[in-house]
Amino acid sequence: MKVATYNVNGVNGRLPVLLRWLEEAQPDVVCLQELKAPDERFPMAAIKQADYGAIWLGQKSWNGVAILVRGATPVETRRGLPGDDLDLHSRYLEAAVDGIIIGCLYLPNGNPAPGPKFDYKLNWFERLTRHAQGLFDSGLPVILAGDYNVMPTDLDVYKPERWQDDALFRPEVRQAYRALVDQGWTDALRSLHPAERIYTFWDYFRNAYGRDAGLRIDHLLLAPNVAERLVSAGVDRHVRGWDKSSDHAPTWIVLH
Repeated sequence: MKVATYNVNGVNGRLPVLLRWLEEAQPDVVCLQELKAPDERFPMAAIKQADYGAIWLGQKSWNGVAILVRGATPVETRRGLPGDDLDLHSRYLEAAVDGIIIGCLYLPNGNPAPGPKFDYKLNWFERLTRHAQGLFDSGLPVILAGDYNVMPTDLDVYKPERWQDDALFRPEVRQAYRALVDQGWTDALRSLHPAERIYTFWDYFRNAYGRDAGLRIDHLLLAPNVAERLVSAGVDRHVRGWDKSSDHAPTWIVLH
């Protein structure tokens, strides 16, 4: 079973890239972020033609998440992250797929920091951590996949000294990520590649992809009963080099 997460950075504008990658990689489950489209503009016809079922939570111009399943339709179990009824951002979607609970998330960027956007990020992280604890305690097989907008360690950013004050790398954010993982989750990519410099995002500016000046901000966290089935994990970094591609690359795991 191959499960991937991909911040597509505009599902309609990047649709040819998405479809090309789906055909090439043949993932069984895909969590998409940054749809940047309202519900009615999600390209379900094209997704269906590619032999994927889907559920999605859209938002005009911003945010938006979706879960795709090859040859089937995911069974929605949650729409939106609990804990704040006033939060209207489309950032969390959850579904059951072949007995596994898949949480698809798009954590806030938080810049500029400090400030209201950074406070919102930390609050959202706290809500995610509370919800994740409930999922973990349930004993169900769970995967929390998405764009976390955090580089957990110096190994996950090309020049750590340049990012000290950025909302993706500030100590409060890295501590929040550690607190989440310390519940007992396995960071899939890092668990199999503990000392390797691997990135999932390269900015469009200053030839970041060509220089390999990247960040690792897309993560798949696995409950123990999923982690024991982990076979491999990686990043389809070549997709970032395709014409009109997202600034993220698909990140994936394979399970027994």
